[in-house]
Amino acid sequence: MNLPPLTAPPPLPPDRADALMEKAAEMEAAFLAEMLAHSGLDAAEGPFAGGAGETQFTSFLRQEQARLMVEKGGIGLAELIFRTMTEPPHDPA
Repeated sequence: MNLPPLTAPPPLPPDRADALMEKAAEMEAAFLAEMLAHSGLDAAEGPFAGGAGETQFTSFLRQEQARLMVEKGGIGLAELIFRTMTEPPHDPA
């Protein structure tokens, strides 16, 4: 069975590329927020540590920290995700 050769898809319109990059950045931020949650860096100590408020709002702080990390360049995951979503499929032959 001969399959036709894979061809490159047409270039993405700028608004579509921007939307995909935004979603990729959101995915990187979600990943970083989860990594921050498991790092233990948010475990405060001292007389003002703990409590219901800290427990409820720590996740918001992590999400914002992760978003700012991505905004400042992140770890490159968003770019990798974006390229994966926009590159043409590779010909296995």
